Amino acid sequence: MGSMNRVFLMGNLGKDPEVRYTSGGGAVANFNIATTETWNDKQSGERQEKTEWHRIVVWGKTAEHCGEYLRKGRSVLIEGRIQSREWQDKEGQKRNTTEIVADRVTFVGGPRDGAGGERSGGGGDEYQPRAGGGGGGGGGSRAPARSGGGGGGGGGGGGYGGRGGDSGGDPGSRGGQDEAPPLGDDDIPF
Repeated sequence: MGSMNRVFLMGNLGKDPEVRYTSGGGAVANFNIATTETWNDKQSGERQEKTEWHRIVVWGKTAEHCGEYLRKGRSVLIEGRIQSREWQDKEGQKRNTTEIVADRVTFVGGPRDGAGGERSGGGGDEYQPRAGGGGGGGGGSRAPARSGGGGGGGGGGGGYGGRGGDSGGDPGSRGGQDEAPPLGDDDIPF
């Protein structure tokens, strides 16, 4: 029997994304989103609410777009995979984290409180990997795809190919895998 590691989350940013660059020049954005579950308690009839926080990691050009356009409170749809890893903090303590490595980020609704340089209109802005590319991983380049209110952007398979586990280091590093796929001038969304 096969297996699948696929996550779909829609929530709101808890604070502005933090964008950093690897030694190889690849962008990585980190941010947290909150998802809230509500239900009515069967015994008391009172409305109950539980909020979960999810750590999101985005790589490449999509990370740069997140840093430029996302702000605290903005709604986003995240598609990606769950990744758990271990790392050492500055004091040498072993730490564990579980995060969502996003390969598609859709900016839902408009900017809040005037943040970002968003154009008005329906739908949202969707950034996803371009389908295609060579074998053995890494073939397809990351390119934003604009989807308006009338239809959805296309599917896009797997994101960065061949990026397996982590070899340690700090939470923003990917060990020796810090090279982003090549991008062209035509990969600019606006």
